[in-house]
Amino acid sequence: MSRGRQALLALCAVLACGLLLLLPAARRHGPARRPANATVRAGVTPGDPAVAYREAAVPAASRPDVLLLHGQAFTSGTWQALGTLALLAAEGHRAVAIDLPGYGDSPPARTVATQRGRASFLQHVVQQLGLQSPVLVSPSMSGRFALPFLLAHSEQLAGFVPIAPVGTREYSAVQYRQVQTPTLILYGDRDTGLGQQALQSLRHLPKHRVVVLPGAGHACYMDKPEDFHRALLGFLGQLQ
Repeated sequence: MSRGRQALLALCAVLACGLLLLLPAARRHGPARRPANATVRAGVTPGDPAVAYREAAVPAASRPDVLLLHGQAFTSGTWQALGTLALLAAEGHRAVAIDLPGYGDSPPARTVATQRGRASFLQHVVQQLGLQSPVLVSPSMSGRFALPFLLAHSEQLAGFVPIAPVGTREYSAVQYRQVQTPTLILYGDRDTGLGQQALQSLRHLPKHRVVVLPGAGHACYMDKPEDFHRALLGFLGQLQ
């Protein structure tokens, strides 16, 4: 056998070994994960008040439902654009984001002028959408809705994720201590105003943990979406 042919066979052998070494790594990592069955649809709840929402559902959701509220400068579309709805659906959650009254496609509602009215509003949403013990995600302004609902109907929630919500000082430490809902307190380390202020009140919730996103401001989920999603999914995973 000529030296040229021997060299060619040796080169082929080296290449074949290299491919064999790469195969396990390919099996481990696989292709980039893409959300499955995560088409987002829009709708409006029946009844009064009517509420516009976006939903990403899986055929047989095996993990807790998630209800996402929004801050004053945002709408339900924020969670779609950020990929949160699709990501949650890919992880087996039914995920619903609503437009609060007077925001997005939801008309204003007189019934939300009081704390009791806002708590009743969220109860109406949960019932109309058929959510089963959802995890409530509440950033900023939406705390006006989430906090009265939490304190009045905490038994209806599987979890609570406040993201620097407003209105925390309107309730006492005694009221917070009565809530047994698992809670993830989330805020950005650059939110030295409302984020830390909310923490001072919410730390009285008995079953809470705190995650501070480095380099993120008030809308920390916008500044650091990957870190936010990682923290949210980690919390949801602990509720199984």
